[in-house]
Amino acid sequence: MKRATRSLLEELNSIAEKKNGEAVIEARATHVIDSAINLLALIKENFSPDDAYELERRLINSIKGGDSSKFTRSIRKLRDNKETIKHLKIVEGDLKNDD
Repeated sequence: MKRATRSLLEELNSIAEKKNGEAVIEARATHVIDSAINLLALIKENFSPDDAYELERRLINSIKGGDSSKFTRSIRKLRDNKETIKHLKIVEGDLKNDD
């Protein structure tokens, strides 16, 4: 009896997996797309237009190439540049004209 029950349950699961596979893919795709849209909006809010454009381009290229490190590198590069600018110190006279 257990063997027949197991076989019946396995058969039901295999039918459900085939039907649900497409639904799972659709649901995951919807979540990924919505997350990407939200991420792009967040990028546009927090970066200059030029930097936001570059990050958007890197994000799309990372997805196409299957390499998330491209996007990660560009974010780190922008962050490091901001940190460097914060630590720069303008010494009096550096920006004065020598007229």
